[in-house]
Amino acid sequence: MATRLVQINMKAKDDSALGRFWAEALGWGVDSEGPGVTNLEPVGFSYPDPVAVCIDIVARPEPKTVKNRVHLDLATTSTAHQAELVARLKDLGATLADVGQGDVPWTVMADPEGNEFCVLEPRPVYRDTGPVAAVVVDCADPRAMARFWGRAMDWTVHEATDGQATMRSAQGVGPYLEFVRTPDPKSGWNRVHLDVRPYPGDALEAEAERLRALGATDPGFDGSAISWTVLADPEGNEFCLLTPA
Repeated sequence: MATRLVQINMKAKDDSALGRFWAEALGWGVDSEGPGVTNLEPVGFSYPDPVAVCIDIVARPEPKTVKNRVHLDLATTSTAHQAELVARLKDLGATLADVGQGDVPWTVMADPEGNEFCVLEPRPVYRDTGPVAAVVVDCADPRAMARFWGRAMDWTVHEATDGQATMRSAQGVGPYLEFVRTPDPKSGWNRVHLDVRPYPGDALEAEAERLRALGATDPGFDGSAISWTVLADPEGNEFCLLTPA
């Protein structure tokens, strides 16, 4: 049994408006599941496929109060492309953001609802990822996170140091999943989290038990009205285990 990262879940006051922003930012299509839920994926994409990690935006009334522990890094192909992308994102409603990054070659921004993201300088490692270079998770122990997620998913761990751990799909396509050491403690429920999905033929509860045995915990969410399972990784970051597909 194994899971794979299929999408990130992002909370928003206005899922439709934020969906339009990110669709324009990434050049993706918008698909609405109904009131309060907006899905984004590449045009012509056949879900699920490791060539992309989709975005699921869900309307929630709670305001954003702290820096997100999960964010996107966007890829660029040249310094000119980076500058052009930053300018275009500003036109779409993004703003520059200061998260204490100091003098760095990438640009930290926030979307119209304040969700932080980075526009990276060109890096060869991200030349074939698509518009999303990486999904980045703040953590206290990148090595431990790589051990858990490397066993939880069938993705390959490429690097694991005290400062950062990096994973990518076993097929070597799509964005990276990166765990970056940060001193900031987790505060409250994450407004952006990972959604993972087992493969067809696997049993949801059996997979949930396997993840618990690896170190996942139950965060106390009432899941009686949903078909998926809400868990938390060893550092308390909530994630959803979706039904097999």
